[in-house]
Amino acid sequence: MMWLVVASVPLLPALLLVASGRCRVKVAALCRVALRLLLRRGGGGGGRVCVRSTHSFVFSQCTHGKAHSVLLTFDLYADTHPSLCIGPQTGEALDEAVARVRPSRVLELGTHCGYSSVRMLRLLPPGGRLVTVELDPLTAELGEEIILVAGFKHQQFQVLTSSSAEAIPALRSSLELDPGTGEGLDLVLMDHDPERYLPDLLALEREELLCPSGCSVLLIHRNQRAAELGGILAHVRARPGCYSVESERPAMTEIFYQKEESTKGE
Repeated sequence: MMWLVVASVPLLPALLLVASGRCRVKVAALCRVALRLLLRRGGGGGGRVCVRSTHSFVFSQCTHGKAHSVLLTFDLYADTHPSLCIGPQTGEALDEAVARVRPSRVLELGTHCGYSSVRMLRLLPPGGRLVTVELDPLTAELGEEIILVAGFKHQQFQVLTSSSAEAIPALRSSLELDPGTGEGLDLVLMDHDPERYLPDLLALEREELLCPSGCSVLLIHRNQRAAELGGILAHVRARPGCYSVESERPAMTEIFYQKEESTKGE
C-alpha cells in the first residue's frame, strides 16, 4: 500500500489541475490524506520551519512552469509541516488586493520561500515588475529558484539579498524610477520583521518611492495582533490626510497611502 502512496505523490498537483468542480474537492481531500500518510511515515518535521525542506518538496513535486501547481504544492507541504507561507486563505486576500490595484511596480519585504512572490507575479499586468527583499542569503537563493520554477523570468522580478534598511535607499535604480516623474510603487507587501514595518514605511515615504497618487501597503501579521505591528497603525491613524486603513483581516491589514494635497507640486 505504501509504495502506491509514494508513487502517487508526484502526480498530485497534476491531478488537481485536471480535476474540476466537485471532483476537484474530492481529489484534493484524497491527496491530502495520501500526503499525510507519507510524511508521517517519514518523520514529519519536528515543528521547526526548514527552508531547505520546503524548497526541496516544492521543487520535486510541482509541475515546473505552472504557477498554480507551485502554489498548490506549497499548500500541500504546509498541511503537514511548519511553513512560512501565508497560506491559501490569506493568499486569496492578497490576490484580491493585487487584482484590484493592478500594480505596475511591487515591493515585497520578506521573500521567504517565494510563495507570495509567485502569487503576486501571476496577477501582475503585462510589464509589471516585482522587487522582493530577503535578508538571509540561502532563503533568497532558494526563493528565487522557486520563482523561476513557477515560470517567471528575471525581467519580471528581482531578488535583493539585503536588509530592508539597506535595500530601500537603492530601490530607485532597481525600479528604474526617475525623480520628479510622479511614479512609484503601487503596492508594497510587508512580511518581514514587524518591528521594521514603521521604520521601513517612513523610509519609503522619505525616499519618495510610494506612488504619490496612491499606494496600497499590505501588512502581514502572522502571530501578532494587528495593533502590535511596531506602531505602524498608530502612525497611519495619526495622519488621516495621507493614510487610511482600507481593511483589517485576521492575518493581513491593508493601508492606503496618498500624498497629501497640501504637499503636491512642491
